[in-house]
Amino acid sequence: MKGIGFVDGGARGNPGPAGAGAVLDGPRPLALSRYLGETTNNVAEYTALVLLLREALAAGYTELEVFADSELMVRQINGIYKVKDAKLRELFFQATELAARLQKFSLTHVPRAKNQAADRLVNEAIDHGC
Repeated sequence: MKGIGFVDGGARGNPGPAGAGAVLDGPRPLALSRYLGETTNNVAEYTALVLLLREALAAGYTELEVFADSELMVRQINGIYKVKDAKLRELFFQATELAARLQKFSLTHVPRAKNQAADRLVNEAIDHGC
């Protein structure tokens, strides 16, 4: 089963109140929004990806094409940049292990304007979680 996902994370302040959001379009659509408490923007971005991967696998997806507006995360997941931060390294390993369970996985950078649905879920999580 194939799906197209969009993930985003954000923090108001860095660190600050943070949220993760993800949208998955496919046979079993998903919309995920989580308040994360106080953390950094990068942790929130990775958490959004991990949440999407876990939920997509649980829903039976085997192929995912995911888009994110975090160039850092996309380049790290795709092996262009190394992951030096210890907190991000743990989330990186979680994301790559989950992605490896899929038959096909891709993560592509998109401009923020093309990631509005996931961004809206991030802001809702922060607004309702504070």
